[in-house]
Amino acid sequence: MRYSGVIYNDITAAPGLCVTFFTQGCPHQCHGCHNPNTWDFEGGKEFTPEVLDDLVEGLSADGIQRSLCIMGGEPLCEENLFLTHLVISHIREKVPSVKVYIWTGFYYEDLLKNSNPHLQKILELTDVLIDG
Repeated sequence: MRYSGVIYNDITAAPGLCVTFFTQGCPHQCHGCHNPNTWDFEGGKEFTPEVLDDLVEGLSADGIQRSLCIMGGEPLCEENLFLTHLVISHIREKVPSVKVYIWTGFYYEDLLKNSNPHLQKILELTDVLIDG
């Protein structure tokens, strides 16, 4: 599993302060994309259990509660569903009160038609989905 990077004190991805996790790989490759370096599924860095630990720690570093924002790449494409589900599930287990945002190029209505169990669980665990 690969990811592109993490911003631990992001003020642009969601209201307030957040930890932003960038997935690696995107099938959309939209014109004008802000993160074209995340398109290649073979790019980025190898995901490790330490990254999960760092994300959990980052959510409350220095006594400041942050939300979690996941973007990419494309966090909800088939290739990234397992990793996105793993990150959100682990975070929800360790920090149940965290607010989770996901940025996706898919439309919400289309996601609802997809029966992938990882995707359905992600949608249940997500507070705010910014789509299309």
